[in-house]
Amino acid sequence: WSSITISGAYSQNQTDRLALASFKNAIHEDPLGVLSSWNDSAHHCEWQGVLCSKRHPGRVTSLVLRSQGLKGFLSPYIGNLSFLRVIILQNNSFHGEIPPQISNLLRLCVLYLSNNSFGGLIPSNLSRCSNLETLNLIDNQLVGEIHSDLGSLTRLKLLGLFRNSLVGPIPRLIGNLSLLQTLSLGENALSGEIPEELSRLKRLILFQLSSNKLTGEVPAGILNISDIFSFSVSFNRLWGSFLNDVGTASPSLYRLSACCNLFTGMIPSTLTNATSLGGLSLSDNNFHGPIPKNLGRLKDLYLIELGYNHLQDDLSFISSLVNCSKLKTLRMPGNLIHGSLPRSFSNLSTSIKRISMSNNRIQGSIPLALGNLFNLSFLDLMNNFLSNCIPHSIGALFNLHILALGGNMLTGEIPSSIGNITLLNILDLSSNFFQGYIPQSLGNCKQLIILELSINNLIGSVPVEIMGLSSLSVVFSLANNNLSGSLPLQVGSLKNLGILDLSYNRLTGLIPASISMCLVLEGLFLEANSFRGQIPEALRPLRGLKELDLSNNNFSGPISSFLAELSLLEYLNLSVNQLEGQVPEGGVFLNASSVLIYGNTELCGGVPDLKLPLCKSSSSKKSSSTNARVICVVVGSLSCLALLLLCLYIFYRKKKQTTTNTSTSLSFENQFLRISYEELLRATNRFSETNLIGKGRYGTVYKGILDGGATVATKVLNLMQRGASRSFISECRTLGTIRHRNLVKILSVCSSVDFCGNDFKALIYEFMANESLEEWLHPRTIGRDDECSESRNLRLVQRLNIAIDIATAIEYLHKGCYPAIVHGDLKPSNVLLDNDMMARVGDFGLAKIISTVSTNTIGVQDQGSSTSTAVRGSIGYVPPEYGMGHKVSTLGDAYSYGILLLEMFTGKRPTEEAFGHHLNLHNFVRMALPDRAMEIVDLRLWSEAGDRQQEMKIRDCIISVFKVGVACSMESPPERMGMTEAIRKLHLIKVSYEAKERMMGM
Repeated sequence: WSSITISGAYSQNQTDRLALASFKNAIHEDPLGVLSSWNDSAHHCEWQGVLCSKRHPGRVTSLVLRSQGLKGFLSPYIGNLSFLRVIILQNNSFHGEIPPQISNLLRLCVLYLSNNSFGGLIPSNLSRCSNLETLNLIDNQLVGEIHSDLGSLTRLKLLGLFRNSLVGPIPRLIGNLSLLQTLSLGENALSGEIPEELSRLKRLILFQLSSNKLTGEVPAGILNISDIFSFSVSFNRLWGSFLNDVGTASPSLYRLSACCNLFTGMIPSTLTNATSLGGLSLSDNNFHGPIPKNLGRLKDLYLIELGYNHLQDDLSFISSLVNCSKLKTLRMPGNLIHGSLPRSFSNLSTSIKRISMSNNRIQGSIPLALGNLFNLSFLDLMNNFLSNCIPHSIGALFNLHILALGGNMLTGEIPSSIGNITLLNILDLSSNFFQGYIPQSLGNCKQLIILELSINNLIGSVPVEIMGLSSLSVVFSLANNNLSGSLPLQVGSLKNLGILDLSYNRLTGLIPASISMCLVLEGLFLEANSFRGQIPEALRPLRGLKELDLSNNNFSGPISSFLAELSLLEYLNLSVNQLEGQVPEGGVFLNASSVLIYGNTELCGGVPDLKLPLCKSSSSKKSSSTNARVICVVVGSLSCLALLLLCLYIFYRKKKQTTTNTSTSLSFENQFLRISYEELLRATNRFSETNLIGKGRYGTVYKGILDGGATVATKVLNLMQRGASRSFISECRTLGTIRHRNLVKILSVCSSVDFCGNDFKALIYEFMANESLEEWLHPRTIGRDDECSESRNLRLVQRLNIAIDIATAIEYLHKGCYPAIVHGDLKPSNVLLDNDMMARVGDFGLAKIISTVSTNTIGVQDQGSSTSTAVRGSIGYVPPEYGMGHKVSTLGDAYSYGILLLEMFTGKRPTEEAFGHHLNLHNFVRMALPDRAMEIVDLRLWSEAGDRQQEMKIRDCIISVFKVGVACSMESPPERMGMTEAIRKLHLIKVSYEAKERMMGM
């Protein structure tokens, strides 16, 4: 729009009236009818929201239409209201750009356009409004940079640009606004440093720069402004030690918020000189040292947030806080606070509502008089070292909504008095040592949405009172206890529940039909119990199921076909049961990698990738006479067929004898590829360097494209001698029948001779586009696009999933195959990643194949020790007992897995120079646990730690993973954790990590 003027034929009154009419015409929604008075029957000075000058009749000086639900754009004709001093249009739904014609309003003092949807740039010529005292554009959708010309508005007292999408630096010229009292620039994307010139704003009362991308240090002079009342720079990237500037020079300071930055130093005791301080928020930084013992001098304190720093202190400072009668929130999670909770903890202000001291080192008992804090609504003491029993007085906390005591060392029974806390939304008592029965009184907590009692020693049956809690909507977990009995019929009351986890207990009986009422379930985990009967039809209506685990039970009968109709099902584990009959071929069963069914010996059919035997079709009974005729016909036909086959065999043998230098190719089943040496030569461009994927102990891997267009990976084995084709093929046939979602599929083999007459043996695998885990943990920069290398970073959850995938594959080789298969060379380069980043373990059984070939060709005499003469893995991953001549074993695989797990989360190879005779990766991690765990973690995982709370969540997860890796890689084989236990531990770690993510998002 250009500057708009109205013809001089109109009077000044008409100019304002027409400008207002244009303003009205630009509004297309007026739900409250505020503009209904804007008509010809009344003078425009009488229109609602319009105020005119007394000295200049008919001239509009004020337009106030706040909170009227108006929707439309702001007419540029507003620039013709030349006497306008006040525009207040806040809390409406104006959109479009702020018209630049506003700069024509040279008398304008107040411009309130906050809480609308204005977009575009801030008008560049707004500095012409030299009388402007209030510029409030808070909570819009403005973009671009803040113009430095705003620094010429020397009468400005309030500059509000909070919650927009502004970028760029803070203009230094804002320091010229000597009358400024409120500077609100938070929740944008401003960058650069805080200008030193802002220290000149001596009348500043509110300083709000939170939630930007600011860096550098806070100018010292800002906190020396005597009138400053609120100072907020939270959620930036600021550093330095600025707290020494707080105190005597800022006696009016009431709110100090600097959380989620990179500030360092100690919290000085001089902080209490700011005697008016009420809110102190310093969480998610790098402060260290003790907590000032004199905080209790600040009588107006209502908020203390010091969480996720490196504060090291006992809990003696609690006693001084008893004097803070207005205290409502005390948050100190994620520090190094130690000692026992003092008795004075129960004497904190009765007005306190929120206490969080999780992820510290607090020991001892929960104070008996905790019930004194009757207004408490949030109590989080998770992941400490609290012991003994929960006091029964906890039942007096009638206003409690969240009670989180998981991850401690609490013992005894769960107090029945918790059932008195009827407002509870979240109860987490997981990972403790509770014994006895689950109190029936918990059924009184009718507002629970999360109930976590997993990983304890609870016994007895599942109370029907709890199963009747229809409020449970997120997680209900009783996993890893010693519960017995049947699953109550009342499970059908959990109509709103998302995840039900009753795994690893001793539950028996049938799954009740009432479970069909749990229509919202996304995850159902009943594994490792003793449920029996057929997979119930009652699961059919659960259309939202994404994960279903019924493994390690006593289910029998056929696999119900309705499971193939659950369109959202992504993971199905039915392994180790007594299932029989044909496996369905639709839905989740189409992807063999999403289904686990091993340990059910009577299953047949299914998709070819499952490698199950074909199902036998039953023939109908015939009469005896019919049978006799059929037998005669069959016998005659078979005789003719036998004679024909004999002729064909003789012909085939003669033809074979006349053929020289022909390849012997093997096809395990009819559907597998039949590949000759010549075709492999073509597919790999004569095994060229450009097709080379990698080299390993057992052979060299090439990418190849077969004649039919299929992309494969071909491993050409390292062979020293000729012969042994029959043994090689026999072993490969065995491996070719092995199918598991986390094992690389062997498509075919080639056993032949090359053009020089040397033995040639190769395995043909599925090709994995995401290459090996090695490439992701240690990406190559030479010969690879740097940008590609930098993007190869596995997130924490991805690493957990991969770790579980690998352990699941190894467990299958150990327990799902007969005889058990020892991998023998588990390392990152033998773990491939498919398109979905699912781990597929390769090279399983190759040690046996190479050993078999060598044994038959070289003539090793001791056939019983052939496994001990095989190649024994790779340096760094080989268990120590192999070096002393011990045979390969499943516990050797456990060691290799432990080292691999530690490598995945430290980013360090076990063969690095730092590791030698006296120090290996196992000891390196073990010595760092638990205090220095985050010092050795892969730095790429830090990118996920957006704030200190997330950092502590990652820390808890990493420590738990390291413990599993250390347990698997113990020097003594009997002390090592096996694969089944490792899977269980890692699954619980993942569930706990994701549960914390959900809680943080609530």
